[in-house]
Amino acid sequence: MNKKKETLEELRSRIDSIDDKILELLNQRAAVVKKVGELKKKIETSFYVPNRETEIIKRLQAKSKGPFPKIAIKPVFREIISACLSLEKPLRVGYLGPPATFTHEAALKYFGQGAQYTALRSIAEIFDEVYKGRVDMGVVPVENSTEGVVSHTLDMFLNYDLRISGEIIIPITHCLLSKALKKEDIKKVYSHPQALAQCRNWIEKNLIACSFIETRSTAEAAEMASKDEKAGAIAGEGASKLYDLNILEKNIQDISDNSTRFLIIGKVEHKPTGNDKTSILFSIKDEPGALYNMLAPFAKRNINLTKIESRPIKTKAWEYVFFLDLDGHMGEKHVKEAIDELSKNCVFLKVAGSYPKFTKEAIK
Repeated sequence: MNKKKETLEELRSRIDSIDDKILELLNQRAAVVKKVGELKKKIETSFYVPNRETEIIKRLQAKSKGPFPKIAIKPVFREIISACLSLEKPLRVGYLGPPATFTHEAALKYFGQGAQYTALRSIAEIFDEVYKGRVDMGVVPVENSTEGVVSHTLDMFLNYDLRISGEIIIPITHCLLSKALKKEDIKKVYSHPQALAQCRNWIEKNLIACSFIETRSTAEAAEMASKDEKAGAIAGEGASKLYDLNILEKNIQDISDNSTRFLIIGKVEHKPTGNDKTSILFSIKDEPGALYNMLAPFAKRNINLTKIESRPIKTKAWEYVFFLDLDGHMGEKHVKEAIDELSKNCVFLKVAGSYPKFTKEAIK
Protein backbone atom coordinates (compact mmCIF):
# COMPACT_ATOMS: atom_id res chain seq x y z
CA MET A 1 0.00 0.00 0.00
CA ASN A 2 1.29 3.45 -0.92
CA LYS A 3 2.01 5.81 1.91
CA LYS A 4 -0.29 8.76 2.21
CA LYS A 5 1.17 11.83 0.51
CA GLU A 6 1.86 14.63 2.99
CA THR A 7 0.15 17.95 2.48
CA LEU A 8 2.07 21.22 2.26
CA GLU A 9 0.94 22.10 5.78
CA GLU A 10 2.18 18.77 7.13
CA LEU A 11 5.58 19.17 5.45
CA ARG A 12 5.91 22.68 6.88
CA SER A 13 5.02 21.36 10.29
CA ARG A 14 7.80 18.79 10.00
CA ILE A 15 10.25 21.54 9.04
CA ASP A 16 9.19 23.56 12.09
CA SER A 17 9.77 20.53 14.30
CA ILE A 18 13.24 19.96 12.80
CA ASP A 19 14.10 23.66 13.24
CA ASP A 20 13.12 23.39 16.91
CA LYS A 21 15.51 20.46 17.31
CA ILE A 22 18.31 22.36 15.52
CA LEU A 23 17.79 25.32 17.87
CA GLU A 24 17.89 23.04 20.90
CA LEU A 25 21.13 21.45 19.66
CA LEU A 26 22.67 24.88 18.98
CA ASN A 27 21.99 25.87 22.57
CA GLN A 28 23.47 22.58 23.78
CA ARG A 29 26.58 23.28 21.68
CA ALA A 30 26.82 26.82 23.07
CA ALA A 31 26.64 25.49 26.64
CA VAL A 32 29.53 23.10 25.98
CA VAL A 33 31.57 25.89 24.36
CA LYS A 34 31.12 28.03 27.48
CA LYS A 35 32.58 25.18 29.55
CA VAL A 36 35.50 24.97 27.10
CA GLY A 37 36.08 28.69 27.61
CA GLU A 38 36.12 28.29 31.40
CA LEU A 39 38.62 25.43 31.11
CA LYS A 40 40.86 27.45 28.78
CA LYS A 41 41.00 30.23 31.38
CA LYS A 42 42.11 27.78 34.07
CA ILE A 43 44.89 26.24 31.99
CA GLU A 44 45.78 29.64 30.43
CA THR A 45 45.65 28.54 26.80
CA SER A 46 44.67 30.57 23.74
CA PHE A 47 40.91 30.81 23.30
CA TYR A 48 41.24 31.17 19.49
CA VAL A 49 42.63 28.13 17.69
CA PRO A 50 42.32 28.69 13.91
CA ASN A 51 42.92 25.00 13.13
CA ARG A 52 39.84 23.98 15.07
CA GLU A 53 37.35 25.56 12.65
CA THR A 54 39.16 24.01 9.67
CA GLU A 55 39.10 20.56 11.28
CA ILE A 56 35.41 20.80 12.18
CA ILE A 57 34.32 21.84 8.70
CA LYS A 58 36.51 19.29 6.89
CA ARG A 59 35.11 16.51 9.09
CA LEU A 60 31.50 17.58 8.50
CA GLN A 61 31.96 17.96 4.74
CA ALA A 62 33.47 14.46 4.56
CA LYS A 63 30.67 13.01 6.68
CA SER A 64 27.76 14.66 4.87
CA LYS A 65 25.76 12.45 2.51
CA GLY A 66 23.31 15.15 1.39
CA PRO A 67 20.99 16.37 0.12
CA PHE A 68 22.18 19.47 2.04
CA PRO A 69 24.84 20.94 -0.33
CA LYS A 70 28.41 20.45 0.87
CA ILE A 71 29.34 23.91 -0.36
CA ALA A 72 26.90 25.41 2.18
CA ILE A 73 28.38 23.59 5.17
CA LYS A 74 31.28 26.02 5.60
CA PRO A 75 29.32 29.32 5.71
CA VAL A 76 26.64 27.79 7.97
CA PHE A 77 29.12 26.38 10.47
CA ARG A 78 31.38 29.43 10.24
CA GLU A 79 28.53 31.47 11.72
CA ILE A 80 27.77 28.81 14.33
CA ILE A 81 31.43 28.65 15.38
CA SER A 82 31.74 32.44 15.34
CA ALA A 83 28.65 32.88 17.54
CA CYS A 84 29.77 30.18 19.98
CA LEU A 85 33.31 31.57 20.14
CA SER A 86 31.85 34.91 21.25
CA LEU A 87 30.53 33.12 24.37
CA GLU A 88 34.09 32.15 25.35
CA LYS A 89 35.45 35.60 24.60
CA PRO A 90 34.54 37.85 21.67
CA LEU A 91 37.23 37.57 19.00
CA ARG A 92 38.48 41.12 18.40
CA VAL A 93 39.22 41.77 14.72
CA GLY A 94 40.76 44.94 13.33
CA TYR A 95 40.19 45.95 9.71
CA LEU A 96 40.78 48.90 7.41
CA GLY A 97 37.76 51.08 8.05
CA PRO A 98 35.33 52.68 8.08
CA PRO A 99 32.53 50.08 7.86
CA ALA A 100 31.61 48.82 4.36
CA THR A 101 35.17 48.71 3.00
CA PHE A 102 36.19 45.65 1.03
CA THR A 103 38.49 44.77 3.95
CA HIS A 104 35.44 44.83 6.21
CA GLU A 105 33.63 42.52 3.78
CA ALA A 106 36.60 40.13 3.77
CA ALA A 107 36.72 40.14 7.58
CA LEU A 108 33.02 39.30 7.87
CA LYS A 109 33.33 36.46 5.37
CA TYR A 110 36.36 35.02 7.16
CA PHE A 111 35.32 35.38 10.83
CA GLY A 112 31.52 35.57 10.68
CA GLN A 113 29.09 37.89 12.45
CA GLY A 114 30.03 36.76 15.97
CA ALA A 115 33.39 38.57 16.07
CA GLN A 116 33.86 42.02 17.57
CA TYR A 117 35.04 44.31 14.77
CA THR A 118 37.13 47.47 15.09
CA ALA A 119 37.50 49.86 12.16
CA LEU A 120 41.06 51.24 11.98
CA ARG A 121 42.45 54.11 9.94
CA SER A 122 45.46 52.54 8.24
CA ILE A 123 47.31 49.30 7.52
CA ALA A 124 50.06 50.41 9.91
CA GLU A 125 47.49 50.90 12.67
CA ILE A 126 46.09 47.39 12.11
CA PHE A 127 49.55 45.88 12.56
CA ASP A 128 50.19 48.04 15.63
CA GLU A 129 46.88 47.17 17.31
CA VAL A 130 47.42 43.43 16.76
CA TYR A 131 51.02 43.63 17.99
CA LYS A 132 49.99 45.49 21.16
CA GLY A 133 47.15 43.03 21.82
CA ARG A 134 44.32 45.53 21.53
CA VAL A 135 42.78 43.31 18.85
CA ASP A 136 43.35 39.58 18.45
CA MET A 137 43.51 39.42 14.66
CA GLY A 138 43.84 41.85 11.78
CA VAL A 139 42.70 41.76 8.15
CA VAL A 140 44.89 43.58 5.61
CA PRO A 141 44.87 43.77 1.79
CA VAL A 142 48.05 42.40 0.20
CA GLU A 143 47.47 42.29 -3.56
CA ASN A 144 44.92 43.00 -6.24
CA SER A 145 44.59 40.97 -9.44
CA THR A 146 44.55 44.17 -11.53
CA GLU A 147 46.89 46.58 -9.73
CA GLY A 148 49.27 44.15 -8.05
CA VAL A 149 50.82 44.17 -4.60
CA VAL A 150 49.88 46.49 -1.73
CA SER A 151 53.46 47.42 -0.91
CA HIS A 152 52.66 49.04 2.44
CA THR A 153 51.36 45.72 3.80
CA LEU A 154 54.56 43.92 2.81
CA ASP A 155 56.67 46.63 4.43
CA MET A 156 54.82 46.20 7.73
CA PHE A 157 56.02 42.60 8.07
CA LEU A 158 59.54 43.99 8.35
CA ASN A 159 58.52 46.17 11.28
CA TYR A 160 56.29 43.82 13.29
CA ASP A 161 56.80 40.29 14.59
CA LEU A 162 53.38 38.97 13.58
CA ARG A 163 52.22 35.81 11.83
CA ILE A 164 49.98 35.19 8.84
CA SER A 165 47.34 32.70 9.94
CA GLY A 166 45.08 32.76 6.90
CA GLU A 167 44.12 34.35 3.59
CA ILE A 168 40.91 35.14 1.76
CA ILE A 169 40.32 36.36 -1.80
CA ILE A 170 37.11 38.21 -2.63
CA PRO A 171 35.79 39.62 -5.93
CA ILE A 172 35.96 43.41 -6.15
CA THR A 173 33.19 45.20 -8.01
CA HIS A 174 33.08 48.99 -8.04
CA CYS A 175 30.08 51.29 -8.39
CA LEU A 176 29.66 55.01 -8.93
CA LEU A 177 27.70 56.30 -5.93
CA SER A 178 26.26 59.75 -5.30
CA LYS A 179 23.47 61.80 -3.79
CA ALA A 180 22.97 63.11 -7.33
CA LEU A 181 20.49 61.38 -9.65
CA LYS A 182 22.75 61.29 -12.72
CA LYS A 183 26.51 61.23 -13.24
CA GLU A 184 26.49 64.42 -15.30
CA ASP A 185 25.72 66.39 -12.10
CA ILE A 186 28.88 65.16 -10.36
CA LYS A 187 31.79 67.64 -10.17
CA LYS A 188 34.25 65.68 -7.99
CA VAL A 189 34.82 62.03 -7.14
CA TYR A 190 36.27 60.49 -3.99
CA SER A 191 37.94 57.08 -3.85
CA HIS A 192 40.94 55.05 -2.75
CA PRO A 193 43.92 55.18 -5.17
CA GLN A 194 43.64 51.44 -5.91
CA ALA A 195 39.95 51.77 -6.81
CA LEU A 196 40.66 54.74 -9.08
CA ALA A 197 43.38 52.74 -10.84
CA GLN A 198 41.10 49.73 -11.26
CA CYS A 199 38.47 51.92 -12.97
CA ARG A 200 40.87 54.09 -14.99
CA ASN A 201 39.43 53.39 -18.46
CA TRP A 202 35.81 53.84 -17.37
CA ILE A 203 36.68 57.09 -15.60
CA GLU A 204 38.40 58.51 -18.71
CA LYS A 205 35.29 57.83 -20.79
CA ASN A 206 32.61 58.90 -18.33
CA LEU A 207 33.97 61.41 -15.80
CA ILE A 208 36.17 63.65 -17.95
CA ALA A 209 35.12 66.93 -16.29
CA CYS A 210 35.47 65.72 -12.70
CA SER A 211 38.25 66.32 -10.21
CA PHE A 212 39.42 63.37 -8.11
CA ILE A 213 40.22 63.25 -4.41
CA GLU A 214 42.04 60.26 -2.91
CA THR A 215 40.82 58.77 0.37
CA ARG A 216 42.10 56.14 2.79
CA SER A 217 39.35 53.71 1.78
CA THR A 218 36.41 53.35 -0.58
CA ALA A 219 34.00 53.49 2.37
CA GLU A 220 35.50 56.80 3.50
CA ALA A 221 34.95 58.01 -0.08
CA ALA A 222 31.27 57.07 0.18
CA GLU A 223 31.01 58.85 3.51
CA MET A 224 32.53 62.03 2.00
CA ALA A 225 30.20 61.86 -1.02
CA SER A 226 27.18 61.55 1.28
CA LYS A 227 27.88 65.09 2.53
CA ASP A 228 27.98 66.76 -0.89
CA GLU A 229 25.17 66.76 -3.46
CA LYS A 230 27.64 67.33 -6.32
CA ALA A 231 30.15 64.67 -5.27
CA GLY A 232 30.46 61.03 -6.20
CA ALA A 233 32.35 58.05 -4.85
CA ILE A 234 33.78 54.92 -6.39
CA ALA A 235 33.08 52.20 -3.85
CA GLY A 236 31.35 48.88 -3.28
CA GLU A 237 27.60 48.41 -3.48
CA GLY A 238 27.40 47.83 0.27
CA ALA A 239 28.55 51.38 0.94
CA SER A 240 25.50 52.75 -0.88
CA LYS A 241 23.18 51.34 1.78
CA LEU A 242 25.29 52.46 4.74
CA TYR A 243 25.65 56.04 3.49
CA ASP A 244 22.29 56.36 1.69
CA LEU A 245 23.71 56.94 -1.79
CA ASN A 246 22.26 56.28 -5.23
CA ILE A 247 23.97 53.68 -7.40
CA LEU A 248 24.46 55.48 -10.71
CA GLU A 249 26.59 52.80 -12.38
CA LYS A 250 27.53 49.24 -11.42
CA ASN A 251 30.58 47.13 -12.30
CA ILE A 252 32.71 50.01 -13.54
CA GLN A 253 36.05 48.26 -12.93
CA ASP A 254 38.05 47.84 -16.14
CA ILE A 255 38.58 44.10 -15.69
CA SER A 256 35.54 42.00 -14.81
CA ASP A 257 37.57 39.31 -13.02
CA ASN A 258 38.91 41.76 -10.44
CA SER A 259 39.74 40.39 -6.98
CA THR A 260 41.81 41.24 -3.92
CA ARG A 261 43.73 38.93 -1.62
CA PHE A 262 43.65 39.71 2.10
CA LEU A 263 45.88 38.29 4.82
CA ILE A 264 44.77 37.39 8.33
CA ILE A 265 47.47 38.48 10.78
CA GLY A 266 47.95 37.67 14.45
CA LYS A 267 50.22 35.91 16.92
CA VAL A 268 48.92 32.36 16.57
CA GLU A 269 50.55 29.59 14.54
CA HIS A 270 48.45 27.43 12.23
CA LYS A 271 49.02 23.69 12.26
CA PRO A 272 49.31 21.77 8.95
CA THR A 273 46.06 21.01 7.15
CA GLY A 274 47.48 19.20 4.10
CA ASN A 275 46.69 22.12 1.79
CA ASP A 276 48.87 24.96 3.03
CA LYS A 277 50.96 27.92 1.94
CA THR A 278 54.05 29.43 3.58
CA SER A 279 55.16 33.06 3.27
CA ILE A 280 58.75 34.13 3.96
CA LEU A 281 60.76 37.36 3.82
CA PHE A 282 64.49 37.42 3.19
CA SER A 283 67.41 39.43 1.92
CA ILE A 284 70.17 37.64 0.01
CA LYS A 285 73.89 38.27 -0.11
CA ASP A 286 75.03 40.32 -3.10
CA GLU A 287 77.29 37.82 -4.85
CA PRO A 288 77.54 35.89 -8.15
CA GLY A 289 74.83 33.22 -8.43
CA ALA A 290 72.63 34.89 -5.79
CA LEU A 291 69.41 34.38 -7.74
CA TYR A 292 70.23 30.72 -8.41
CA ASN A 293 71.03 30.19 -4.73
CA MET A 294 67.63 31.67 -3.86
CA LEU A 295 65.61 29.35 -6.12
CA ALA A 296 67.66 26.13 -6.07
CA PRO A 297 66.60 24.85 -2.60
CA PHE A 298 62.97 24.83 -3.73
CA ALA A 299 63.55 23.52 -7.26
CA LYS A 300 65.49 20.46 -6.10
CA ARG A 301 62.64 19.53 -3.72
CA ASN A 302 59.88 20.18 -6.28
CA ILE A 303 58.34 22.93 -4.12
CA ASN A 304 56.09 25.23 -6.11
CA LEU A 305 56.73 28.96 -5.65
CA THR A 306 53.45 30.82 -6.13
CA LYS A 307 54.71 34.39 -5.73
CA ILE A 308 57.99 36.32 -5.60
CA GLU A 309 57.97 40.06 -4.88
CA SER A 310 60.88 42.39 -4.14
CA ARG A 311 60.86 45.63 -2.14
CA PRO A 312 63.70 48.12 -1.61
CA ILE A 313 65.16 48.25 1.90
CA LYS A 314 64.48 51.85 2.86
CA THR A 315 67.57 52.18 5.04
CA LYS A 316 69.98 50.75 2.44
CA ALA A 317 70.18 52.10 -1.10
CA TRP A 318 69.89 49.51 -3.90
CA GLU A 319 69.34 46.59 -1.51
CA TYR A 320 66.15 44.55 -1.57
CA VAL A 321 64.02 42.25 0.56
CA PHE A 322 62.14 39.42 -1.16
CA PHE A 323 58.67 38.21 -0.24
CA LEU A 324 58.02 34.64 -1.33
CA ASP A 325 54.94 32.39 -1.17
CA LEU A 326 55.36 28.66 -1.57
CA ASP A 327 53.21 25.55 -1.42
CA GLY A 328 53.52 23.59 1.82
CA HIS A 329 53.83 24.08 5.58
CA MET A 330 56.89 24.74 7.73
CA GLY A 331 55.94 21.61 9.67
CA GLU A 332 56.70 19.51 6.58
CA LYS A 333 60.25 18.20 6.38
CA HIS A 334 60.99 19.15 2.76
CA VAL A 335 59.73 22.72 3.26
CA LYS A 336 61.80 23.21 6.41
CA GLU A 337 64.90 21.79 4.72
CA ALA A 338 64.51 24.13 1.73
CA ILE A 339 64.12 27.21 3.93
CA ASP A 340 67.07 26.16 6.11
CA GLU A 341 69.22 25.82 2.99
CA LEU A 342 68.08 29.20 1.70
CA SER A 343 68.91 30.85 5.03
CA LYS A 344 72.62 29.99 4.57
CA ASN A 345 72.75 32.49 1.69
CA CYS A 346 70.67 35.19 3.39
CA VAL A 347 71.53 38.32 5.29
CA PHE A 348 68.28 37.74 7.18
CA LEU A 349 65.23 35.47 6.82
CA LYS A 350 61.84 35.52 8.51
CA VAL A 351 58.98 33.04 8.20
CA ALA A 352 55.83 35.17 8.15
CA GLY A 353 53.57 32.16 8.55
CA SER A 354 52.21 28.85 7.30
CA TYR A 355 48.45 28.80 6.79
CA PRO A 356 45.64 27.11 4.83
CA LYS A 357 45.39 27.99 1.15
CA PHE A 358 42.33 29.90 0.11
CA THR A 359 39.64 28.00 -1.80
CA LYS A 360 36.69 29.57 -3.60
CA GLU A 361 34.32 27.46 -1.51
CA ALA A 362 35.54 29.39 1.54
CA ILE A 363 33.48 32.49 0.69
CA LYS A 364 30.32 30.90 -0.65
